[in-house]
Amino acid sequence: MIDRARLDALAASGKDLSPEECASLARSAAEVVDVATLEREGEGSFQLLWRNEHSEGWLNTWWEPRDTGFHDHGGSCVGVYVLEGRASHEILVVGGPRRMAEYVAGQAFSLPDAGIHRMEHERGAVTIHVYSPPLREIGHYEIVSGELRRHGGPPDEVSPPSPTLTAALAGDE
Repeated sequence: MIDRARLDALAASGKDLSPEECASLARSAAEVVDVATLEREGEGSFQLLWRNEHSEGWLNTWWEPRDTGFHDHGGSCVGVYVLEGRASHEILVVGGPRRMAEYVAGQAFSLPDAGIHRMEHERGAVTIHVYSPPLREIGHYEIVSGELRRHGGPPDEVSPPSPTLTAALAGDE
């Protein structure tokens, strides 16, 4: 059960949000979601909680492990709050050590409007993602014929994994 009126009131803003404000809003939105009532069948899903001219929020439930692959948010910053389970985050770094962080229930993080990253959600992870401004596109990254390639996709489509790029960063290629 989700209190839509309360979500709309929380999300009301007269301006675009900073990454830290997105993380704070994701934390506040989590208080409106009753995780005990979530449908827990299938692989999981992502549900739009709100979209206005300055932000949008998504509830992501992953009942099976999920790798988003390396992607960007097309100029939108993001704040993420973990309601249940565990989610890992990796920023794309070339020529240096991998930068990964792990978050558990009750933790939040944010990212600026530039950069490329990926997330891994463990089985049972529930997260809220707040973007500002609202997503226009998500850029997906992979190595094709030895070159890093970006493919733009709609914001309401599941991001595909980046197996070749992930393996290359791990030194497996």
